[in-house]
Amino acid sequence: MRGWAPGVPKEKPKGRTYDGPLNVNAKPRRADRIFFGTGGVPHSTRPQTHPAAVRRLHELGLGVYEMEFVHGVRIREETCDEVRAAQAETGVHITAHGPYYVNLYSLEEEKVAASRKRVLDTARALAKCGGDGACFHPGFYQKRDPKEVYDFICNQIGELADILEDEGCPVRLDPETTGKGTQFGSLEEIADMGGTLKDKNVGFTIDFAHIHARSAGAHNTYDEFGVQLELLKNKMGDDVLKTMHIHLSGIAYSDKGEAHHLELDESDMNYKDLFRALIDFDAEGRVVCESPALEYDALIMQRAYRKLNGG
Repeated sequence: MRGWAPGVPKEKPKGRTYDGPLNVNAKPRRADRIFFGTGGVPHSTRPQTHPAAVRRLHELGLGVYEMEFVHGVRIREETCDEVRAAQAETGVHITAHGPYYVNLYSLEEEKVAASRKRVLDTARALAKCGGDGACFHPGFYQKRDPKEVYDFICNQIGELADILEDEGCPVRLDPETTGKGTQFGSLEEIADMGGTLKDKNVGFTIDFAHIHARSAGAHNTYDEFGVQLELLKNKMGDDVLKTMHIHLSGIAYSDKGEAHHLELDESDMNYKDLFRALIDFDAEGRVVCESPALEYDALIMQRAYRKLNGG
């Protein structure tokens, strides 16, 4: 199917109009090594529910749905069953983003305990939905020694992975690279943690927009993307690039790091060179679009990737 799918307006939510129609495919291609989708329910979904979101993404030819539990893990058992059924029906990959209120290095024990529960609840809910990658922001430095924070958070995530394994939960914990210097989660820290915990069901979420913003505008060229991918391989092993959990959007930033997400065409995010690097490194996995335009920009990303990949 070519052109605009039924129900997709020709204008973005903010009223910005595309220059022309997008190519919408009824199904993701079997040859795709990287699948694209949205962080949250696509704007064009009716009704605005998780199960409908999975089916809508499939209609658009997208292949990933990240459930947003950012304000709390609140989902009914019957909804989990419906999402699992939609996943089995469509083949759309399901991931989840845990609550923003996670800080595994809080100075208050009760906040650490609450954060641990939020991560576990995210993974358990995702498992019930048929998903397999739980993203979360690990914590904050709070003016403490970064090495001390790293050791503490690494130990916490290792313990959480052990709990989930003992429960028989298959969901991988994917701590995310973060966009501000006050937050734990530089690429080096996430890669080191993945190497330290390589014998556990722990991976990573690499948010290339966050890395770009954290450096106040650097890390946005083909060569720099290549250095980042090489770092992941060196720290975590060659296979790490075969199961990538990626976040991507436009992003606004200052010298303090991330300000807020932007639509692709309003930003300087060099996503085409990123895709070139991913292709050259034979990367596989999922790209979750966190742009305010969601499915609109996810389709732009997918089209750009396929064009660069010979599709």
